[in-house]
Amino acid sequence: MAGYRRQLYRDDAVVLRVQKLGESDRIITLLTRRHGRLRAVARGVRRTMSKFGARLEPFGHIDLQLAGDPKGNHGSSLHTVSQVEGINLYGKRFLGDYPRYTAASAIAETAERLTPIEREPSLRLFQLTVGALKALSRGEHDTTLVLDAYLLRGMALAGWAPALTACAVCGTPGRHRAFSVPAGGAVCPDCRPPGAAHPAPATIDLMSALTTGDWVVADATDTGVRRECSGLVAAHLQWHLERALRSLPLVDRSTTPVAGTVPPPGGGGAGMLRPRGDAGSGAAMLRPGGDAGSGAAMLRPGGDAGSGADGTSKERAE
Repeated sequence: MAGYRRQLYRDDAVVLRVQKLGESDRIITLLTRRHGRLRAVARGVRRTMSKFGARLEPFGHIDLQLAGDPKGNHGSSLHTVSQVEGINLYGKRFLGDYPRYTAASAIAETAERLTPIEREPSLRLFQLTVGALKALSRGEHDTTLVLDAYLLRGMALAGWAPALTACAVCGTPGRHRAFSVPAGGAVCPDCRPPGAAHPAPATIDLMSALTTGDWVVADATDTGVRRECSGLVAAHLQWHLERALRSLPLVDRSTTPVAGTVPPPGGGGAGMLRPRGDAGSGAAMLRPGGDAGSGAAMLRPGGDAGSGADGTSKERAE
C-alpha cells in the first residue's frame, strides 16, 4: 500500500522460540497478552553489540514495542521489534537445569500449538504460560507436576479437558477405573471401549488435583503415580493436537527436587513419553550450542519457513 507507515504499539509477551534470519537477525515467535501469537523480526540481535539481543531469549517475559499492523490488515505478517524491556527473563534460570529446561521447552511448544491462528487474542493461555514458567523458576513443585498441570489446564482452555469425575461417553457420575483417550477420559464399564487403560485410582486423583490446583495432594504422590499421569496427559494432548510434541520425549521424568531439598539419586526417564517412534531427527532439538541438524522442521507450525531453525534449542538455533 503506497504511503503506508507502520504503526507502533506496545504489548508484553512470552518468547516461545527464535529462528535465524540472514546474518544478524532473528525471527521471534511471541505469545502476547493482547494480540495473541505473532512473529516479529529483531534486527541485528545476533551481533555482539546488540542492545536488546539478550532480552529476546526463549522463555523470557518481556515488554516490547512493535512496528506493524496489530490486526494484520496492512503490510507484512512479520512485525519489527523496535524496543524491548525485560520483565522476568526466566530462561537464564533454566540453562544449567536439564529437567526444568526441557519442561519449559514443552510448555513453549504447547503454547504455540494451542494458538494456531496468529493475532487471535488468548489472554488466559498467556497468563497460564507465564504462571507455569514462574512456577518452574521458583522450583516449589516437582518439574513434571508443573508441566502436567500446564498441559491439563491448557487443554481445558482449548475445550479438550479429559473427563475425570464422570463417564466421558454417557455422563454417569463417579470414579471410573477405565480411561480411554479417544473417548475423552474416564469411562464407565458399559461404555469402556477395547484397549482402554486402567490407571490406578491415585493417578486419576492426581490429574484432578493438577487441574484444580490442589498442590497438597499433588506433592504427596509418589513417582509411579506421576509417571502414569504424565503418560495419560501426553497421550490425551497429542490425540487432540493430531501430532506429536517433539519436546515431550526429551523431558526428564525423574523426580526433581523442590527448592530447599536434597536432589535424589538416580537417572531420568527422558524417553518415557514417546507416542510415535523415537526422538530420532529431533535429537538436536535441545542440544546446547548445536545446530538444528535433521530436526530443523520439527517445531515449524503452519510451514514457517524462515531459515528452518528449530524452535526449542537452548540458544534457539543460535
